[in-house]
Amino acid sequence: QVWLVESGGNSVQAGDSLRLSCAASGLRSNSHLVAMGWFRQAPGKDREFVASIRWSGGSTYYADSVKGRFTISRDKVKPTISLQMDRLKTEDTAVYYCAAQRLGAGEYDTWGQGTQVTVSS
Repeated sequence: QVWLVESGGNSVQAGDSLRLSCAASGLRSNSHLVAMGWFRQAPGKDREFVASIRWSGGSTYYADSVKGRFTISRDKVKPTISLQMDRLKTEDTAVYYCAAQRLGAGEYDTWGQGTQVTVSS
């Protein structure tokens, strides 16, 4: 069984920075990962894509709303991913979920429990 554990959520002021981390456990091999990413869900809204990173090549993808402010990175050894969030806005307030796409899965098939990020003005 694979599980993901997020950390780093907090309450901050607009303009501040925050760093989220996600640790993956239970993998038989890190090569079983295709990609990992971050999603978020604000109150009353659907879950939305934030950022992702391809595990082997390291290509990154971002939602337009966070491009230039957020940076996703990975540590292939641990394995973990991080999301550096700079110049936070109130609209970034949401529960942030880490997700993993394993080899053979056509989409993200493993999810963390989420970590709350609250940005106040």
